[in-house]
Amino acid sequence: MEILNIRNMKKLLLVLFVALGSLTIQAQETLEWHTDIKEAAKLSEETKKPLLLFFTGSDWCGWCVRLQKEVLKTSEFEKWAKENVILVELDFPRRTKQSLELKQQNAKLNQFFKVRGYPTIWFANGSEKATGGIAFDALGSVGYVKGGPSNWLKEAKRILNSKK
Repeated sequence: MEILNIRNMKKLLLVLFVALGSLTIQAQETLEWHTDIKEAAKLSEETKKPLLLFFTGSDWCGWCVRLQKEVLKTSEFEKWAKENVILVELDFPRRTKQSLELKQQNAKLNQFFKVRGYPTIWFANGSEKATGGIAFDALGSVGYVKGGPSNWLKEAKRILNSKK
């Protein structure tokens, strides 16, 4: 009788572990990172939220991975981001394939914002021009900030509040 209870307990613990693990994964995937700048700029205009433009080398940049792990994939950042910004990932991978259109878009934005290293995050307001392009009002930039999400968010809030 005790053996059955132990087996049942093990099964129950396994089911709970799997369920909690899937909830954690779902929580981490709730942020929407846009890759199409026109779509993101339109959303920015509609919601009156600035763009957070994350210039990254996702498959080779150690500091980018570290920023993701320590800040961008935390619940504190997720809560703040949902309320305050439209997220845009502008990736410059070495091994991951990208469409020519995406590469060209990201290169133009990299040049426009004069990105010199990765990771770099620019905050900007974006609005669609009559010609079909996008006009940007750059608010400020930040990279990796030591000290986790609270220190990084303090810097992000300073940038956003300085332009109000």
